[in-house]
Amino acid sequence: MKRSVFFLVVLVFLSACSEPTTKLSPLIQTQPILAFGDSLTFGYGAAKEQSYPAQLSTLINIPVINAGISGELSEQGVKRLESLLTLHNPQLLLLCHGGNDILKNRDLNTMAGNLKEMVRLAQQRGIAVVLLAVPRPGLILSPLEQYQQVADEMQIIIENEVITDVLQRPKYHRDMIHPNSLGYQEIARAIANLLDKHGAISL
Repeated sequence: MKRSVFFLVVLVFLSACSEPTTKLSPLIQTQPILAFGDSLTFGYGAAKEQSYPAQLSTLINIPVINAGISGELSEQGVKRLESLLTLHNPQLLLLCHGGNDILKNRDLNTMAGNLKEMVRLAQQRGIAVVLLAVPRPGLILSPLEQYQQVADEMQIIIENEVITDVLQRPKYHRDMIHPNSLGYQEIARAIANLLDKHGAISL
């Protein structure tokens, strides 16, 4: 009996630990969200209105600015981000970067450092950040551990699975590294659900 009670307490503790600990402030409908990244943000492989930022904006009825540039490396992203934060004054940064570093075999720890610097630039202005993880290309995709490490160190929320899931399903991708319009829709839905889960919106 005592052993059963002990295991029940352990299960309750583990369940509590798995719950989200980082909350987001409720989002304002009139202040934009900045989606920043490379081709995955730009929406390569689909029409402009079918990119994940465009579809997310429709889902949550909040302006989402698409600041994606195809082919950009994370070091270039660091240089570009600050002026965009000044220009748009977003309430939330959706950060999806590093895919080209991975494809070009750049040092992944350097990439992680660049991601952390982007997060710092936002946090210094009081802007919340949600990180989207990108997988390493290959027969079996899985999110790179550097993304989770960045999220843990910077204490930000991460969507660690949706891009990997989309790129593993032929129905949802244009090629092995880019979604199609349905794939971008899945990414937008996952982000909306994540924002709902962490208190930023109510679906």
